[in-house]
Amino acid sequence: MSAESKKAHNFIQSLIEDAIAKGEHTGKVVTRFPPEPNGYLHIGHAKSICLNFGIAQTFGGECNLRFDDTNPEKENQEYIDAIQADVRWLGGEWAGEVRYASDYFDQLYAFAEELIQKGKAYVCALNAEQMAEYRGSLKDPGRNSPYRDRPVEENLQLFRDMRAGKYQNGELVLRAKIDMASPNINLRDPILYRIRYAEHHQTGNKWCIYPMYDFTHPVSDALEGITHSLCTLEFEDHRPLYDWVLDNLSVPCHPRQIEFARLNLNYTITSKRKLKRLVDEGHVDGWDDPRMPTISGMRRRGYTPESIRQFCDMIGVNKAGGTVDVGMLEHAIREDLNTRAPRAMCVMRPIKVTLVNYPEGESETLTLPVHPQDPSMGERQVTWSRELYIDREDFADEPPKKWKRLAPDQAVRLRGGYVMTCREVIRDAAGGVVELRCEYDPATLGVNPEGYKPNGVIHWVSASDSVEADIHLYDRLFNHESPDSDKDGDFVDHLNPDSLVVLSGARVEPSLAKPRQDLPYQFEREGYFFCDPARTEAAGRPVFNRTVTLRDSWGNGGKGGK
Repeated sequence: MSAESKKAHNFIQSLIEDAIAKGEHTGKVVTRFPPEPNGYLHIGHAKSICLNFGIAQTFGGECNLRFDDTNPEKENQEYIDAIQADVRWLGGEWAGEVRYASDYFDQLYAFAEELIQKGKAYVCALNAEQMAEYRGSLKDPGRNSPYRDRPVEENLQLFRDMRAGKYQNGELVLRAKIDMASPNINLRDPILYRIRYAEHHQTGNKWCIYPMYDFTHPVSDALEGITHSLCTLEFEDHRPLYDWVLDNLSVPCHPRQIEFARLNLNYTITSKRKLKRLVDEGHVDGWDDPRMPTISGMRRRGYTPESIRQFCDMIGVNKAGGTVDVGMLEHAIREDLNTRAPRAMCVMRPIKVTLVNYPEGESETLTLPVHPQDPSMGERQVTWSRELYIDREDFADEPPKKWKRLAPDQAVRLRGGYVMTCREVIRDAAGGVVELRCEYDPATLGVNPEGYKPNGVIHWVSASDSVEADIHLYDRLFNHESPDSDKDGDFVDHLNPDSLVVLSGARVEPSLAKPRQDLPYQFEREGYFFCDPARTEAAGRPVFNRTVTLRDSWGNGGKGGK
């Protein structure tokens, strides 16, 4: 994790500093990032990655990457590989090898037997409906299971029989014996193990019983010597159970669980179950669709790890909930790209321009900066010739007031080139504009002669050597500020029909025939665009995904910074 991830001093850092000062923590700080491999990571996970790896780095400690792989029916290797790639890309450097909760299945089983032998766990035969009835409610205490007082020896034998495959799915479970009258429902004899006949991606068919998260997580933390288990606020009510498990087992240490507010973005969904539904139902083109809030989707769209880390630093770490405006994320992207994205010109909706007073068969090379504020990035060359392309949206037959682009008998400057004036409009049989015949002024390269007032500056490319490209104009996936709101119907009803607009036949500068694939370009006056390697290879021509507009254009047709 790079240095900028350490900039913000948050309450968790203060708690750790206070504990060290009081002598409560004498060893090195060890954190962990423990994703479940049942989907791709999203922007909410990015906050957790930055926090866990950043805290470890701040205190000169270590952060483990550990997969919470206790639910084999929903997990697979694809998710494991994607998660590792995302963490690396974001800057996370984990200590040692990748860890799995399944690495500890033998020890977890032994600890479960330890609880049984201590009279702290029992095998229960209530089915799911009965268990829910016995659990009670927030207002009413639960009732003890009729199996709660089985003898230790009977519980031990039944548990071993569960492991041996003598019972079917759902027939028996192992429960902790805590307090069915506790006001915290998580302490009302929670399930520790359940039967699942499913092949596990790491352990194969060795196990037919699997531990629950609330048992696995604290034990795994303790076995790894984790000092601080950082969780989102939904686990705050689970902390007493986390502590109960560790207090009743002979584990080597007792990590401290600390909760922080999860990241909620407007116009965004971060439920992996719902994101998976978008993929499965074909609403998006896979988990890495550039409209998805997944880290892989943002990477494919052109977001940079630096900008995401900066965003996480901007929003901070606290206990208060709330929703963050997605515009803050987009601002962080712009701030990062503005200083280092190379500039180029792209005409998305080409209309031909013929310079009637430029000699036929001749051309000249113009030199433009790669970045106008950073000479160290070098220069680029473009061709000026008799036939050019400009964007159709930069011409108006009947321009509105304060129009700063091309119109009949009006002059504009072409970026880095000359001033030209439109003299004639050529139309097809349907009245559509197919060509503009213009005159250029050879005395205006880089200067405005006295009395000359061109009507703005527009971008362009040469017709002779510009390169055909496809442009994917991505916008927000949802058109509802709170698409996950239950009161407003199914979240898929709020999908933005204009979240992707594909433009074929765009034209880009010749240098973009083989575009760089490590950083987006700023297409001047249009926004930031990132080359999509997979689509480029399939199409045989450059394909660019819009990363973000030059400024917030939400509600303005997505036209960006014109």
